[in-house]
Amino acid sequence: MRQFIIGLMALASTAAADGYSGADVIFLGEVHDNPAHHARQAQIVAEVQPKAVVWEMLGPETAARVTSDLIGDSTDLSAALDWATSGWPDFAMYYPIFAAAPEAAHYGAQVPRAEARAVMGQSVAEVFGAGAAQFGLDAPLSAGQQEQREALQMAAHCDALPEDMLGMMVDIQRLRDAELAASALTALKETGGPVVVITGNGHARKDWGAPHLFSLAAPGRAVFALGQAEDGRAPPEGGFDLIESAPPVDRGDPCDAFRKN
Repeated sequence: MRQFIIGLMALASTAAADGYSGADVIFLGEVHDNPAHHARQAQIVAEVQPKAVVWEMLGPETAARVTSDLIGDSTDLSAALDWATSGWPDFAMYYPIFAAAPEAAHYGAQVPRAEARAVMGQSVAEVFGAGAAQFGLDAPLSAGQQEQREALQMAAHCDALPEDMLGMMVDIQRLRDAELAASALTALKETGGPVVVITGNGHARKDWGAPHLFSLAAPGRAVFALGQAEDGRAPPEGGFDLIESAPPVDRGDPCDAFRKN
């Protein structure tokens, strides 16, 4: 374990050079199935040694199962998290992030499916519950941002979504952003930070994603956001503090399945 962490730290660039030195909360974006993105996240976690890690991929109860003893064994940790049935990519890509800071506390920010579906009949503020206003959920988006976000949802779903579903999909995204921000704030208050958040690029964007909502709730706290791109492909948008690129994953055309139906 010690050699593993030392190796990661030797590969990592300095925090001062990359700009996240002194940040209270560091959002590390990813393309979920790109192993190079997870390797970079593990490098940064090894360097920063955060007091807490917040996971988009885990719910609160699942994250609470993580212990320093389990972190020492990838197989046992994966089983404890029931990762094989979670729907997320291979645990081998995520395990080095856990191993890079074995003493960190872990927080889960995953939105349960039932909660996400609840936006069909309730406002996003009602679904989130207490504290919704703290994260801006009590106010509608501007017309321009709503339109832009609906267009992104349509593109992400291969132009196959019914138009009347787009507003709901944007609300679900807002809900997930708010859960990540709230979990990061809780982690910071309980551990003193720094806190690292592991999430997709879409949630890590500073203009309207989880970093923005965190800053609404905790103005004055230093926030850093990394976006991770793939070579030869458009970089993620959203006002990241730093965008890095890594070799792409050959995943074919994800829209082929829609074209065949």
